[in-house]
Amino acid sequence: VKFRIKNTHYLTKIAIYLLSNVGKEFSYNSIKNMFKIKSVQSVINYISYFENAYLIFTIPRFSYSYKQQQVNPKKVYSIDNGFSSVNSVSFSKDKGRALENLVFLELRRKFKDIFYFQENNECDFIIKEKEKITQAIQVCFKLNEEDREREFNGLTEAMNKFKLKTGLILTYNQEDEFVLEGKKIKVIPVWKWMLEGK
Repeated sequence: VKFRIKNTHYLTKIAIYLLSNVGKEFSYNSIKNMFKIKSVQSVINYISYFENAYLIFTIPRFSYSYKQQQVNPKKVYSIDNGFSSVNSVSFSKDKGRALENLVFLELRRKFKDIFYFQENNECDFIIKEKEKITQAIQVCFKLNEEDREREFNGLTEAMNKFKLKTGLILTYNQEDEFVLEGKKIKVIPVWKWMLEGK
């Protein structure tokens, strides 16, 4: 056995918890407390085993400080939507999170440095290339009146912070374009975005 794990029941519980919370924030401490694990280092180790096995991926909240990135909560994604659905009732019902996971997997194929952004609002993904943030991306299954303000606020906050002229909202099948505060927001279906990137 590669990792010589004694408490495999913790391993299973943490794996199911993470697969049930794809696209959501977690911290090592919150998992330690939730499962009453003695050491936070054990939690860090367990999650690194999942990442080494390519079952899950974590992305940090963006900070210019590497140390701060390490202590900030992370977001978790799964290697496969079907794998998450089989292991989690909540995930299989949430089309928005499934779409976000799909977008993450596509971004991971192309980019090394992927973060999420959160200050007053949250932006799902920001991409860093050569020390510069080059893209801000939101994902929502359907852009409607109730969530439009939240999606726009998270995206425009990230765009303002990193001086981006264009932002992207990826949806299941909507296409549109908006101009807010002189900045362009493109709304594109995920399938079309994936084809454009080929």
